Amino acid sequence: MVALLPMTPDAPLPMPPDCPHWAYGDDIGVLPRIFEDDITLAVMERSLPEALRDSVAAQLPPAARLDWHWRGAPVEAMRADLRRHLPAPDRAAALLDDIGTIASALAFLFDTGTIGIRLRRLDEAMCPRFHVDNLPVRLVTTYAGPGSEWLPEHAVNRAGLGAPRADKPAIVTDPAAIGRLGAGDLALLKGDGWIGNEGRGLVHRSPRPGPGETRLLLALDPG
Repeated sequence: MVALLPMTPDAPLPMPPDCPHWAYGDDIGVLPRIFEDDITLAVMERSLPEALRDSVAAQLPPAARLDWHWRGAPVEAMRADLRRHLPAPDRAAALLDDIGTIASALAFLFDTGTIGIRLRRLDEAMCPRFHVDNLPVRLVTTYAGPGSEWLPEHAVNRAGLGAPRADKPAIVTDPAAIGRLGAGDLALLKGDGWIGNEGRGLVHRSPRPGPGETRLLLALDPG
């Protein structure tokens, strides 16, 4: 198994601005590429099966609230707790299975018995400003609505990150370069808290849902 924070004697050199720092694939084997020094985004592209789409839709009735948290082992107690918080628990089997599989895979990948999990319904952007996480790594997937947006390094002015001020430059230098994750994609986002990645965390944001649009976002933190 692999360690949560790969230890290296020296921090890697800054990436050239035109160096790809992301990895995409349609197989789970792409996710361990997050351990490569130059990779700050690893994405397993997937399409949600019909049963899972139906299970997700059942949890999003109008005006229903959903903001569930768990920290611990991805075991049956986790599934039971989530079921109790879902608007339609009788139609939750496919969603529960998917979240359980993802959490177990993440625990295995990072050799940890503890996973922090949050499943949240969003009717507006949670973090609409481009930013970097200070944690080591996070897995995100969007079950409904628009996926998270991210920036390749050549399209970022990091001097603009942080709390907005009138004298700060714009963060995005090339709006056409903004990337977006697809619904169902599993994405590992490396943050500034990953040892050797200080100042190089993936710049990303939550998209603003359109009128009448709802997001269902799952975020998992190992360790």
